[in-house]
Amino acid sequence: MTELRRGLTTGLCAAAAAYAATYCLLSQNTVHQVSLPTSFGELVTLPIAETVALPEQVRSGVIKDAGDDPDVTHGATVYATVSKTEQAEIDVDGGEGIGRVSKPGLKVAVGKAAINPVPLAMITSAIELACDELSYQGGIKAVISIPGGEELAKKTMNARLGVIGGLSILGTTGIVSPMSNQALIDTIKTEIDVLHASGSNPILMMPGNYGRSFARDVLGLNIDQSVRFANFVGEALDHIVASQIKSVMLVGHAGKLVKLAGGIMNTHSSTADCRMEIITAHAAMAGASAEIASALMSCTTTEAAIEILFEAGISQTVWQTIGQRIAFYLEQRTRELVDIDFIVFTDEAGVLIQGKVLRNDKARETEEAR
Repeated sequence: MTELRRGLTTGLCAAAAAYAATYCLLSQNTVHQVSLPTSFGELVTLPIAETVALPEQVRSGVIKDAGDDPDVTHGATVYATVSKTEQAEIDVDGGEGIGRVSKPGLKVAVGKAAINPVPLAMITSAIELACDELSYQGGIKAVISIPGGEELAKKTMNARLGVIGGLSILGTTGIVSPMSNQALIDTIKTEIDVLHASGSNPILMMPGNYGRSFARDVLGLNIDQSVRFANFVGEALDHIVASQIKSVMLVGHAGKLVKLAGGIMNTHSSTADCRMEIITAHAAMAGASAEIASALMSCTTTEAAIEILFEAGISQTVWQTIGQRIAFYLEQRTRELVDIDFIVFTDEAGVLIQGKVLRNDKARETEEAR
């Protein structure tokens, strides 16, 4: 199998562009490549696509190479435009195509350019490096831009996160691992932080679009104030606990959430798909015959299993005990520190399970005392 190519973060691209522009501004010499360290100490060399000297400022650009990672910014040019300032400090801001933060809860203050702290530090360090090499002790103003960034941002979750008008400058290492789930998990955590900071209580969470549609159309909930956790319910709940959030509501299709009754907290089918095993086990506890159990195990969808349970007259009992096991594993995962209301549904059957987990205040006191 061919090894997937790693990519570069927008933060590392911006840092390289800032170094090249600063070096040219201070020396009148153009550099064609820049070598910068990642946070792991790996030295990465980036080609400079262009450098343009303008009156009293210089602009350099680096073309973002995302490797084999499916990134909307792949091929975009990240620019840094730098100029001297009277104050002996480095000031980094966002320009064309860089979004502005409009909601609290992110790592960047409201009103500031959406340049995350680690990339901001990388950009600042790159400028300082050029200044030190050329013995310049004055100030530098750097403006980071990505032409077309506002349009590209429409393909991201930025608007949901409260980043308006463009892209975010991201990256914690400088390197993007292709096909990694970490970026999605980080986004889920950020969405939780934004909702928590806005005062949402409980935090409404669902796996995806099925849950969003049901929550909106059947339950009448405001899905604009919600988090999609995809398959990462475990990571989402861990972040809920770490953030000391007290109340959560989960809404999800039975095809996903029934897996929680088996303690499965990554619901992707490639990780575990025990839907029929779980349903069949609970049907057996409800008195199902071997013939019914065999029929359930042969089902490929939860909808088909639901019909069999209904015809056997054991549907209510089965979903009740499945709900009890879901509650048990949710309680285990959150260490009794979170109130959780959960609803399991299908479009055809409606609400199958409506359950609740109540936090244990003594457990919370013990956790907070650690």
